[in-house]
Amino acid sequence: MPTFIENGGPVIWLILAAAAIAAAVFVERALFCHRSQINSTEFLNGVRTVVKRGNVVEAISICDATPGPVARLVKAAILARDHGRERVREAVEEAGLTEVPRLEEKLNLLATIAQIAPLLGLFGTIVGFISVFNQIEAKGLYAHIELLSHGIWQALICAAAGIALAIPAHAGYNYLVSRVNKIVLDMERAASEIVNIVTENGNGK
Repeated sequence: MPTFIENGGPVIWLILAAAAIAAAVFVERALFCHRSQINSTEFLNGVRTVVKRGNVVEAISICDATPGPVARLVKAAILARDHGRERVREAVEEAGLTEVPRLEEKLNLLATIAQIAPLLGLFGTIVGFISVFNQIEAKGLYAHIELLSHGIWQALICAAAGIALAIPAHAGYNYLVSRVNKIVLDMERAASEIVNIVTENGNGK
């Protein structure tokens, strides 16, 4: 590995930095999605039972103790329960507009790294071949293979590194998008259900 880095030239450090950022973003977002994903059906059943008993304080406490955007949507609906069905729906929509950007945060950065990684590899390849042609121009027919090998190494290593970064970055981005979409779908289902829960018990107008 040190040999590849040494022969990769300055561009390889850009690719490695991009790889480190991509890895950090993926791990942070994967953990965030894991914490945000709950069993929304079980959670809503618990809230429904408590709300039907009229114990609003306990329902809010359940929401506070449950991580993730679904719980915060449900809490917003419960807090707006006395202002009519339309206000409950508006409160849920407003909460959703706040939560979705949190879920999508930094995904664009990962997508950008996946897109520019092959370009960084191509850039390194071009720089490597420029080095080769500089040696050929300087030495002419007397250019020794050892003088040319460094530029060729740089070209090949950067091209391979750029592609090697782009593949998992694309895969990681698509995986996170699928996780976010699943959470958003849970939010939409929960939003529809909680509006009915808080208004069917005589709290809505």
